[in-house]
Amino acid sequence: MFCLVLHSHLPWLANHGRWPVGEEWLYQSWAASYLPLTRVLRTLADEGRANLLTLGITPVLAAMLDDPHSLSGMYHWLGNWQLRAHEAALMPDQPRRDLGAREHRLSAQALTEFEELWAHGGSPVLRRLVDADTIELLGGPLAHPFQPLLHPRLRRFQLSEGLADARSRWGTQPSGIWAPECGYTPGMEREYQAAGITHFMVDGPSLRGDTSLGRPVRESDVVAFGRDLQVSYRVWSPKSGYPGHGAYRDFHTYDHDTGLKPSRVTGRTVDSKDKAPYDPELAAAAVDRHVADFVDTVKARIRAERDRTGRPALVVAAFDTELFGHWWFEGPQWLEKVLRALPEAGVEVGTLSQARAKGYVGEPVELTDSSWGSGKDWRVWAGDQVSDLVQLNSEVVQTALDTVDKARGSQRAPGRPELRDRVNDQILREAIMTVQSDWAFMVSKDSAAGYARDRAHKHAHATREIADAVSSGQTERAQRLADGWHLADGLFPGLDARRLPDHAESST
Repeated sequence: MFCLVLHSHLPWLANHGRWPVGEEWLYQSWAASYLPLTRVLRTLADEGRANLLTLGITPVLAAMLDDPHSLSGMYHWLGNWQLRAHEAALMPDQPRRDLGAREHRLSAQALTEFEELWAHGGSPVLRRLVDADTIELLGGPLAHPFQPLLHPRLRRFQLSEGLADARSRWGTQPSGIWAPECGYTPGMEREYQAAGITHFMVDGPSLRGDTSLGRPVRESDVVAFGRDLQVSYRVWSPKSGYPGHGAYRDFHTYDHDTGLKPSRVTGRTVDSKDKAPYDPELAAAAVDRHVADFVDTVKARIRAERDRTGRPALVVAAFDTELFGHWWFEGPQWLEKVLRALPEAGVEVGTLSQARAKGYVGEPVELTDSSWGSGKDWRVWAGDQVSDLVQLNSEVVQTALDTVDKARGSQRAPGRPELRDRVNDQILREAIMTVQSDWAFMVSKDSAAGYARDRAHKHAHATREIADAVSSGQTERAQRLADGWHLADGLFPGLDARRLPDHAESST
């Protein structure tokens, strides 16, 4: 059996900058990945195909895909894309006229789909796929924290609120999650089981490379499925992965007059100015070769694991969704062809929940501290480069918990229901925005590190500012501050501080 797992995630970007990092990141991923991916899935679903893949959508990304500000911004971005394509089509040189014509067709298709299917947000689009059993949906904690480093009370709160958020958007609560960054520390499996989670993803080395079966974790019934690196790296290897082939469109090279991407990779060491023009026919031929290679790789891996273990084997390939289309322009085309070719080659394609139900589960494993980052440990989120952010996160979370606990304690009275407090809600909302795993990742990888540090400190400031007003008894000021920050950070309207576990619950 083969399971494809895609992890869809971006940090909260709405109202926090536009270019070069900010909302532009969302709109590029939306146009290049989310639109074509759902188009592929609808096409295959209309042919009667089901259980095609397991799709993780983090609550914070789902919130942006439903957010009115983001929807309006995306519509304008698509219109601007079409205008840029039209401008290129009027250029004097033939290569840019060809580029403009191609991009005009793509932008027109995207605009039509957006107007017809996405006008009311991403939830209706995804719910159709969930209801038709086209995909299994994975949930996760609210704002993608690196869970092993997070205070257990806030960790449990983020998970339960994240699952509730999924249920409100899609009418069903996921039984599986993509643990952010595949981060794990012993004991989390008990929290998962208490929350109703039956399976989650880890990286292959966490299972010592033995990924041909899911494994129950320690004494729980929660199953960890491991990413098969041998198969996954055929696609996404820095040295030999498919997207680096010379015929594919180059991600890094822009036509600076229009902002469009005119070139093919050409060669890994070729300078941008020397890259050849993109040729769709060459790219299509490369896609066909790589589909065939991937099918052969999956079949060989299944046979090898079956021979090694003496029982039917499972192969789980897992990737960031944004690879398909945003980073690798031809990725959605490759994906559609792979999902057709594997069954034709005799490989059963299914979801993680199906793999669990069909018995692709082995003996329990004593899972240890791990992630899917560099070194497969926690260095990306807890290393020397980000020690200041680790300290910041710890201080901000403690401030938020102490403030909310004290406020809730003063509001409780015997025999009276506890009323919802929007100030407490916003304190927790800003705290969970502070501890998004993306900020430490971006700093460790030196990818827009300045933006990441600014965002972490901005949300930390918001948390402290509101908390200070509450603690000093400035009720009206605290309300004004919470309302003001809510204008920019109004995601997760269902977040309710009254559901924050107390100390007794967090220790059980």
